Amino acid sequence: MRLSILWLRRIAGLALFAIGIAYWIRLVGVFPEANWRFDLMSSQWRAASCVLAVLAPVGGVGLWLAASWGTVVWIIVATLEAGMHFALPQIFGGPDAELAVVLATLAAFALLRIAEWWSHRPPGRAG
Repeated sequence: MRLSILWLRRIAGLALFAIGIAYWIRLVGVFPEANWRFDLMSSQWRAASCVLAVLAPVGGVGLWLAASWGTVVWIIVATLEAGMHFALPQIFGGPDAELAVVLATLAAFALLRIAEWWSHRPPGRAG
């Protein structure tokens, strides 16, 4: 069980690091489209991109190292992205594949942690 959790953290860490790199690509302005260049972004996209460009790679490193703070940052990134895409779809667009990956890996992690807790709990007393 522990090995499964470690590998899930590492895979999620790589995915989160890749998401962070994608946000940095947006900030640097590799593509000349509206939401892919900082100077052409709306103020909401600027704020979100800056925050997620920092938090996502930091969370990815934390997950790779299996540090507890990595999981916390991962939850913060997932919450921010879910809030962006679910609460404000007119600004950030609807949910996309990136958000689905983050939420799916987070759900898998939660299920593995619950299963681990369940397998290590003391047996109940009869009577």
